[in-house]
Amino acid sequence: MKALLVTGDRSGSGKTSITLAVAALLAQEAPVQTYKVAMDYIDPSYLTAVTGRPCRNLDSYVMDPTLIRAVFEHGAKGAEIALVEGVRGLYEGAEAIGDAGSTASVAKALDLPVVLVVDARSITRSAAALVKGFAAFDPKVRIVGVILNNISSEGHRRKTVQAVEHFCNIPVIGAIPKSEEMRLAMRHLGLVPYREGQESGDFLDRINAVKEVIGSYIDLDALKALMEDYRFVGASGPFARTHEADVTVAVAYDEAFNFYYNDLFDVLHAGGAEIRTFSPVHDPLPAADGYIVGGGYPEMHAPALEANDRCREALKEAAANGVPIYAECGGLIYLTERLVLRAGWQGREREETCTMCGVFSGETVMPAHRTLGYVEGRAGAACPFGEGAFRGHEFHYSEVRLAPETTFAYTLSRGTGIKGALDGAVTEQTLASYTHLHPAASADFFRGFLQACRQGPRS
Repeated sequence: MKALLVTGDRSGSGKTSITLAVAALLAQEAPVQTYKVAMDYIDPSYLTAVTGRPCRNLDSYVMDPTLIRAVFEHGAKGAEIALVEGVRGLYEGAEAIGDAGSTASVAKALDLPVVLVVDARSITRSAAALVKGFAAFDPKVRIVGVILNNISSEGHRRKTVQAVEHFCNIPVIGAIPKSEEMRLAMRHLGLVPYREGQESGDFLDRINAVKEVIGSYIDLDALKALMEDYRFVGASGPFARTHEADVTVAVAYDEAFNFYYNDLFDVLHAGGAEIRTFSPVHDPLPAADGYIVGGGYPEMHAPALEANDRCREALKEAAANGVPIYAECGGLIYLTERLVLRAGWQGREREETCTMCGVFSGETVMPAHRTLGYVEGRAGAACPFGEGAFRGHEFHYSEVRLAPETTFAYTLSRGTGIKGALDGAVTEQTLASYTHLHPAASADFFRGFLQACRQGPRS
């Protein structure tokens, strides 16, 4: 299998649109497996859509190099090409000095060749200095090619290509012109998960426009020539089957809840789960041994979630009866009593309140201060799915205000959580948190969830 990593010199360099277009073009020729560095949901939803294979997340803050290889190799089965999209700038990570959480750390863990996307807006010779600095910063990161973005003219392209190739001895395999149409298209796509956006009439047209424009300015044969054979080590990680299917897990999946790492379904399957999906927007709650309600945008579908009282009331009853339920972020919001959407948010003239499930006493208010970053903590004795340390991620614009008597399972040493250093609200066998866990990195936690499903409701 040939493999390559595409990264950027900074956020907004254009690497997402370029990787999306390259993945779509390569998938016309051969099976392509995509990966996204970092705990992200939206970019993987596009990469999954254009290749027809579930994109996998790789993150060195929550995964060690062995687990990164295990996830990479598990996802790669049946693929001829592996394409990894980086996050932010090549060397941006969780800390100023160490490279944990960075694209560079993943490139080194997998020993992948790297193509660097450079925002060349208003620079020519300085682009060569930038590339030379990136190449020298960490000699273990092998930059083998450059793609220039935001080129304003033929003269700009010619000078910049000449400078980079002369001073850096690294080939420039593409030069993308500056385009307002492209900027607007990618801004729109970057804000909307594929599952939700495909309902829009012009959505697929925007994706095709990105693919066609970028495909016209990248030498795809030159890019393929930079790919290298990946050396498999046979890592299985958390994907080895430990149980035959003996429990049913219902996963909320619709336009309101679709933030899931694709490894979740494989980890659950390996642990003996038969998975069925349902829509809290449209469906009644199906019978199951346990339920998972992931992240998403419930605030964008709050009236419809309120209208489906059959699902809300059934989930509240299941929680009260001790059925295992796990919820993250958007799922946490759904399990509170009400969702308050403030006046002015999304153009609202007045405040709007929508009834949610009421599993937890309290409310969610939007918008609130943006919370974004890595989380580290420990699940204590109150956690129904087992104790232990964890690392994850949080990203939200909401504030959940729970009753003072609420029990919390997580104590955080890094991150914000629901209340101070506390996260993971618990009642019976329901756990709901702002923290997003990666299922491969937190496989023991999900095995604990499945074991609770086997044991059934607490008496």
